[in-house]
Amino acid sequence: MCEEPFALLVVDSIISLFRVDFSGRGELSERQQKLNKTMSILSKLGEQFNIAILITNQVMSDPGATMTFIANPMKPVGGHVIGHASTIRLSLRKGKGDQRVCKVYDAPNLPEVECIFQLSDNGVIDATD
Repeated sequence: MCEEPFALLVVDSIISLFRVDFSGRGELSERQQKLNKTMSILSKLGEQFNIAILITNQVMSDPGATMTFIANPMKPVGGHVIGHASTIRLSLRKGKGDQRVCKVYDAPNLPEVECIFQLSDNGVIDATD
C-alpha cells in the first residue's frame, strides 16, 4: 500500500490532435516539432510535481513490414518523437477471446516480457485459461 499521495496524468491518443491540425507531408516537420515540445512539457510537469504520465498513442499497419520478416506489422504513429521521450514503452494487443496482452517493449530497467490479463466488470483481472 502506498503511504504517500500519488498523481497520474493520462493523455489518451496524443497524436490524434496533431494529425487533425497538421495533415500531409508538407506539415510533418512542424507537427513533429510541436509534438516534441508537448512531450517535453509533459515530462517537466511529471518531474516538477512528481506525477506519473501515461500517454497512449495510435498505431498503423506497415504493409512493408511483412516483406522484412518483422513479426508485428503495426507501428506507432508519430515517428520517433514519442518513443524517444518515453521512459517505459508498453504495447497492448488483443489476445485469445477476452484476453489482452501487455508487452514491455522498451524500458531501462525491465526485461522484454509479456503478461496476459482480462478486462471484466470488476476491472483488470488475471487471465483465465
